[in-house]
Amino acid sequence: MEKIVIASDHAGREIKEDIKEFLKSLGVEFIDLGVDNDGSVDYPDYGIPVAEKVSKGEARLGILVCGTGIGMSILANKFANVRAALVSDVFTARMAKEHNDANILVIGGRIVGKGLAREMVRAWLDARFEGGRHQKRLDKITEVEKKRG
Repeated sequence: MEKIVIASDHAGREIKEDIKEFLKSLGVEFIDLGVDNDGSVDYPDYGIPVAEKVSKGEARLGILVCGTGIGMSILANKFANVRAALVSDVFTARMAKEHNDANILVIGGRIVGKGLAREMVRAWLDARFEGGRHQKRLDKITEVEKKRG
């Protein structure tokens, strides 16, 4: 499995650190792009590098964590080739990959606990994109991206 890029702001740091431990336990390699302390930061400063790496194909998958996940999700979806999914339950995490081929998982660190975050990450990592009718739908989204540059 390719390395995953992961980052958070101050509000998501605790969950991000726990996700890192979980990824280690699974033998999944990752690159942590910050934040590395509890000082208040602006989430775009940490979300942008993750979204850029996924957008450019330098990383296949990314995980972002902020307070609610909303800001990171909005930010990441501004990048071409990024399909960031904000999830707060295991079913949605799995569907994000199976139906939408989400390549960035976004979690609200103030919304979910460590146990649920781990379950969502595992469901997302284990899921496989189903293609078929779902690929047709993603192709339509790609066309919108191309038209709007």
